[in-house]
Amino acid sequence: MKTIAFLLHSNFEQAEYEDVNNQLKDKGYKTILITTNKEKQVQAMNQDVDKGDTFTADIFASEANVNDYDALVLPGGTVNADTIRGNEEAHKIINAINDAGKTLAAICHAPWALINTGIAKGKTLTAYQSLQIDLENAGANFVDKTVQVDGNLITSRNPDDIDNFVEAIDKALS
Repeated sequence: MKTIAFLLHSNFEQAEYEDVNNQLKDKGYKTILITTNKEKQVQAMNQDVDKGDTFTADIFASEANVNDYDALVLPGGTVNADTIRGNEEAHKIINAINDAGKTLAAICHAPWALINTGIAKGKTLTAYQSLQIDLENAGANFVDKTVQVDGNLITSRNPDDIDNFVEAIDKALS
């Protein structure tokens, strides 16, 4: 059974974690929740406005071993993505997954982390529309598509694209 890790902080977009997680579990994947938060309880948001549910992470980022995962998913949410993009523990995990050529999937604002880790440069990516200039300034080619695959990278724009995002992850791991 393949294992997919989710990496987030807090104030993440609930659907981009919960719906993606549930669909991947339904497809037979084992999932694990990793957090850079100081507590294992993490807060979801709905549309960056309303508090959603709380979830309990399985492990802290400092405990993560990327050899245990076949893929890494980065949910969005503006505050979450902005926190992850500046977190060194997150960068270590993201870079290790990418360097190993494993599937690295980011949705909505999460591609910010691909900018800060240097992974975006030279890649064709999609993201939430407001990230277009950031991605282009980082040397990426931005496309406005529900899902974009470039090598081991999978990116999507927003919660409306979750079904296509999950299908792309499943295809990459099949």
